[in-house]
Amino acid sequence: MTTIQDRLTTVVASATVAFAAISFAPTAPQAQAQSCAGDINGDNLVNGVDLAQVLTDWGACGISAPIISSVTPSFGPAAGGTAITILGSSLSTVTSVTIGGVAATNVVIGSETVVTAVAPAGTGGVKNVVVITPNSSATAIGAFTYSSGLAWATVLEWIPNPAVVTDANLRAAITATNLPWRVLDNGTNIEMLLVPGGTFMMGCSPGDAQCQSDESPTHQVTLTNAFYMGKTEVTQAQWLAEMGSNPSAFSGFSDSPSRPVEQVSWNMIQGFNTATSLRLPTEAEWEFACRAGTTTARYGVLNDIAWYNGNAGGQTHAVAEKTANGLGLRDVSGNLWEWTNDWWGIYAPSPATNPQGPVTGTGVAIRGGSFLDDAHYTRASARYNANRAWAGHTIGFRVARNP
Repeated sequence: MTTIQDRLTTVVASATVAFAAISFAPTAPQAQAQSCAGDINGDNLVNGVDLAQVLTDWGACGISAPIISSVTPSFGPAAGGTAITILGSSLSTVTSVTIGGVAATNVVIGSETVVTAVAPAGTGGVKNVVVITPNSSATAIGAFTYSSGLAWATVLEWIPNPAVVTDANLRAAITATNLPWRVLDNGTNIEMLLVPGGTFMMGCSPGDAQCQSDESPTHQVTLTNAFYMGKTEVTQAQWLAEMGSNPSAFSGFSDSPSRPVEQVSWNMIQGFNTATSLRLPTEAEWEFACRAGTTTARYGVLNDIAWYNGNAGGQTHAVAEKTANGLGLRDVSGNLWEWTNDWWGIYAPSPATNPQGPVTGTGVAIRGGSFLDDAHYTRASARYNANRAWAGHTIGFRVARNP
């Protein structure tokens, strides 16, 4: 294969010979050879035009400049440590990656189209991502954002764990919020998980023969904002630490601190939430979080996910002993009924955006069923209502919070 340098040598040699052959006396034209390696442009002449082309093309041949098409995830903590994946083309010769001008670590070339790296520590804000090769570079402007996290929480995991959030679409929706997935509320030590916004069908699940009349009509609901929700129901230990006393009927057992607090009315919970800046979820938020992207009556096998009257032995159990749903939430079905913030009411058939229930009512919507109830109350769409002052031993609550 003829290289640029070979061509240049030929051109120079040909030019030298041609110059040596110059005579000031008129001579007859000489026939040009049929094939000449120095003839770059194919005009049967080797001259300065060919030399200019060689000089224009001087350097390494056949290496395209790198191109960045995407960087995921697009955000991470300012402390660094986020594993990123860069997709594009002509990435096989990448020697380094920088984010905001600082070199990333653990740069690995996966293929011509994939490079992975670990983000360095950086200052908050939007940063450019640059891939560098021996001959060129490519810049993805504003492709990565350093976040300082949440003022009220400690970040436990920024990116959803695929072993917990197994649905790729749900993971993508969480990541797209640019908010950390798993956090610890600093004031209460309550672990909370991010629930991304989205649209779902609220009410009776398709094919569910156990639906009651107040679970219809099924209607479309859109939640436009992400929110955080307690991974478990609030425990007796968490309530005691904040309120100074424990109202629970199931106190005094060795595992009572880890059991959910009960005998707390909607009214009592307002004091807890005021002191902690937490809140109760709306009824729509509760069902959306419970379903976690599913459309079936339950998010898993009944005995795997819920404590109810068929397996609970007539009492509450320590939180997080049952299988989590698709967001990582535990005990959403069973163990205790959970207060929502909304008045109970009959559903309207029309689509709704960020619904907050009726303006007034006589009972508050409660969800999830309890250790003392039949299995049909553990379904995602099952509803009941209770007076705000009721503080029974089958009801507790799960907190929510805006980012």
